[in-house]
Amino acid sequence: MLGINELWLFIVSGIVLNILPGPDSLYIIGRSSTQGFRAGSAAALGIGSGTVIHILAAAFGLSAVLATSAMAFNVIKFMGAMYLLYMAFTMLIGSSKSTAIKPGEFDPVPLKTIYFQGFLTNVLNPKIALFFLAFVPQFVDSGAENKAIPFIILGIVFNVNGMIWGHFLAWSSSMASIKIKQNKTLTKWLNRTAGGIFAYFGIRLVFSEQS
Repeated sequence: MLGINELWLFIVSGIVLNILPGPDSLYIIGRSSTQGFRAGSAAALGIGSGTVIHILAAAFGLSAVLATSAMAFNVIKFMGAMYLLYMAFTMLIGSSKSTAIKPGEFDPVPLKTIYFQGFLTNVLNPKIALFFLAFVPQFVDSGAENKAIPFIILGIVFNVNGMIWGHFLAWSSSMASIKIKQNKTLTKWLNRTAGGIFAYFGIRLVFSEQS
């Protein structure tokens, strides 16, 4: 149907892959914990928008450039790594400044900024592009006349599942943080922890290789 094989298996596999922890999930949790569900939702929407770019790139063969060109892969890789390290730096700096903030007070990040940061966190990760290039074609019928159509449909299904999971993370994280986000010291250490993990993902991306 529509040039797609074993859709049920694709959906199950996609859900499992979305649940696995990574920088996207961490970003949603971090924003939800500090600014509530709306911030987490903005982060999830930004990440989903970035995923759309990867889906279209893979569907029309643009991701193949990353798979075959070491230069293109390294350029995107280092851009993504530097952005992750920049976000880690801002989180760590923000946590040190929070000592001057009274309990319950913080400087909220605008929702459009959270959205854009989520978008860049996702779209500047070449590993995601290569993932779509390697994973999705397994479920596209080799006899399909226009393989881009089933590819895009599968990508949308994957992204919708990811958005549902992302909003669940946003909701659960915001609910869990209601009682603790008024605590200045705890908030500071949560930011430091998130910043450290983002630094780890950034450094790991620097040393990642094409597969």
